Amino acid sequence: MATKSFLKEIIIKDKKRTYAFLSALENAENKGRKKVNINVPVNTITDKEKIKKMFGE
Repeated sequence: MATKSFLKEIIIKDKKRTYAFLSALENAENKGRKKVNINVPVNTITDKEKIKKMFGE
């Protein structure tokens, strides 16, 4: 997760939206994570030349 996505300042000006925001946070907290299955082969490339070759320089 990108750092900026959860380090933003949130200003809520009315009570109804405050309750909606808190409800959404509580709902998200109670949900579990989904397991991700990767169905294609994955290769880790650390060599700079191989990366350039892969993307066509």
